[in-house]
Amino acid sequence: MHTMTHESKEPPKPRRHAVTLHDIAKAAGVSVATASFVANGKRDVRLTDETRERVQRVIDELGYRPNAMAKNLVSGGSKFIGLVADAIATTPFAGQIIHGAQDEAWKHGYVLLVANTEGNEPAEREAITMMLEHQVRGILYSTWFHRAADVPEALRETDFVMVNCFSPSLDSRAVVPDEVQGGRTATDMLLAEGHRRVAFINTTAIAPARVGRLEGYQAALAAAGIDFDPALVLDAQPDQEGGFDAVESILRLGVNAVFCHNDRVAMGLYDGLRARGLAIPDDIAIVGFDNQEVISAHLRPPLSTVQLPHYELGAAGVRMLLGIDEAAPDELRRIACPPVARQSTSAPRPVQP
Repeated sequence: MHTMTHESKEPPKPRRHAVTLHDIAKAAGVSVATASFVANGKRDVRLTDETRERVQRVIDELGYRPNAMAKNLVSGGSKFIGLVADAIATTPFAGQIIHGAQDEAWKHGYVLLVANTEGNEPAEREAITMMLEHQVRGILYSTWFHRAADVPEALRETDFVMVNCFSPSLDSRAVVPDEVQGGRTATDMLLAEGHRRVAFINTTAIAPARVGRLEGYQAALAAAGIDFDPALVLDAQPDQEGGFDAVESILRLGVNAVFCHNDRVAMGLYDGLRARGLAIPDDIAIVGFDNQEVISAHLRPPLSTVQLPHYELGAAGVRMLLGIDEAAPDELRRIACPPVARQSTSAPRPVQP
């Protein structure tokens, strides 16, 4: 019998990670953008000779090799646009902002590079650094729900537009849903059917949607000559359970129409009213918000609602970034939320003598 012997070998040495522009910038005490300019030989940028020499020394010492694709893009600028999102690909509106941005980018000869960071700050920094290394034309920075968001420092090293979020200091360009207009539109859908006593189930979550949709509700009532009654505004968790739990309060108010903060709340309200033998819209008309189609289009009757313009937010962000739509450096642009009429609203039944 032949026995095979194996010569002992030393364990392989761990591979050292590739040197990145982030490493160069940190070692040289400069920004990632400055490191990129020196590494890629960009001469049309104002840098002192001392800075160029310091960065170049670090590049030589660490053995950095510029990305081949990035080097090819130095002369004319890249045809990439970055999109950094916190959890956008896993939301019920999966991909709508990305889809809108991608379509608009393609229309103007650009390719969209997408990073979904799940809210992880180190991953976010790495994503932005990678995009800077690829010399993207600029970056869209997006969140999965409309809110104020701090601007990562690395983002300020390139052109950027915030999408579905905005800087608390209002010092950056941003595109967001028009929550006030959306709230007014939702309320108008009920008023247009002749309803005069309209309740609003708002959310307990602190967000622009809570304040804006309430303001829109009040504006619609005022325009119709109806006095605002704070007793008709309820707070609820922004989900199906919140809508279900609000049913008793809605019935005590004696209203014939309800504007719900979102479609999930409306779905819970449907469940609670049906459990009490009430019909929609014959007994109570309902309007939601979001147009989360997996809910709104498949309820019985289908839910009238107002659409969050996620696709248009992505497209508008690209247009603003490319300068197609001019904007001030600190502009907060609001995108209209259109109505989606279905069968959950109707005129009130005439009162029997």
